[in-house]
Amino acid sequence: MHSLSRRKFIFQSAAAGAVLGLIDHLPALARPAEGKRVGIIGLDTSHAIAFTKALNAEQPDAIYDGYKVVAAYPYGSKDIESSTKRIPGYIEEVKKMGVEIVGSIKELLGKTDVILLETNDGRLHLEQALEVFKAGKRMFIDKPVAASLSDTLKIYEAAKKYNIPVFSASSLRYIKGIESIDKKKVLGADTYSPAVLEKTHPDFFWYGIHGVETLYTVMGTGCKSVTRVSTPNTDIAVGIWADGRTGTFRGTRTGKHDYGGTVFTEDGNKVLGPYGGYEPLLVDIIRYFKTGEVPVTPEETIEIFAFMEAADESKRQGGKSVTLESVLAKAGKK
Repeated sequence: MHSLSRRKFIFQSAAAGAVLGLIDHLPALARPAEGKRVGIIGLDTSHAIAFTKALNAEQPDAIYDGYKVVAAYPYGSKDIESSTKRIPGYIEEVKKMGVEIVGSIKELLGKTDVILLETNDGRLHLEQALEVFKAGKRMFIDKPVAASLSDTLKIYEAAKKYNIPVFSASSLRYIKGIESIDKKKVLGADTYSPAVLEKTHPDFFWYGIHGVETLYTVMGTGCKSVTRVSTPNTDIAVGIWADGRTGTFRGTRTGKHDYGGTVFTEDGNKVLGPYGGYEPLLVDIIRYFKTGEVPVTPEETIEIFAFMEAADESKRQGGKSVTLESVLAKAGKK
């Protein structure tokens, strides 16, 4: 009887050990492969949730190649109410998707391979980005790159110094209709998006950037000067390109918010819209994480921010034409 009980005990112990072994192994099966651990800085924007839902889905799209969000540092703006009030709820959302919440960017960098810098507050981006650069990790910086043209230049200077190519873009770069445009045949474009204001950021940097990025996606670089018409409800910025083409951006603050535009080409006028969601941008982010190749050049992103700064300067000067060269020179001295 004693021998039988002993055998039963051994069998039960072995079975329990096997089960525990399987349980211990389950997280390893779910963990992303080496090099594919994604970290998020900033849980104060819906973008962070959208990206996590896509990458950490039960059956994620194969195009994301196994990249998963494993950890997040949730902060984050400290004084922009629309951002700070989101953080507690977004922390709980990502935790349900298997994301660990950490207490510092340094801790985050020790647990991850690549970074999504999602902090909605562009004033924090330079300081946060420098930590990532120093750790030698690739990083996507969500819009805006920074809350000033001066900080934007400093971020790209740091990217060069640390030899870490950095990618930044609005998801409106992938608006529907863009894929059918032959950019060599573009004669001009008018784009529009909401341009709600945030007192801590230059006018277009906070939200108008969406429509400005759409404009640049079809026009390309080469804008020389900007003139802005501004009223409490609407802004219109007109850019003149070096080859004589013109591109306009209309930013709205009343009525129904929407995104789109018209592209004037040698083959006729093409309509842009509607908004195509975050997935096309995320595909490019993952490709960049894998290859280090940026789909948008630093020169183009810097020019987008110079365009917006020139538009702000035009407003300050009562609608006078302002060159991008002048605002870049001024920002470079700061």
